[in-house]
Amino acid sequence: MAGKTIMLACSAGMSTSMLVSKMKQTAESEGKDYKIFAIATSSVDHSLEAEHPDVLLLGPQVAYMQNEIKKKTDRAGIPLAVISMKDYGMMDGKSVLHFAETLIK
Repeated sequence: MAGKTIMLACSAGMSTSMLVSKMKQTAESEGKDYKIFAIATSSVDHSLEAEHPDVLLLGPQVAYMQNEIKKKTDRAGIPLAVISMKDYGMMDGKSVLHFAETLIK
């Protein structure tokens, strides 16, 4: 799975930045060349079009937006899921990275 793009979205794009760092460390240690980044949910429309990620993960604090965002990701053929509260709370980059990989076709 070389060259995959994993996009995370949360309310301001800030709280997921530490998780992104941990995911990048895991990907690097596993020899995977992934682009992993976080955005604010207000930037989802633009980022879906500009980046066309292979998967979009939502922070648990914005899970209530899943149905609204799913309409957009379905049109673009991009898998969408909410990061588990446990993995997010523990900032478990490895688990979140591997969860993202299971969603990528």
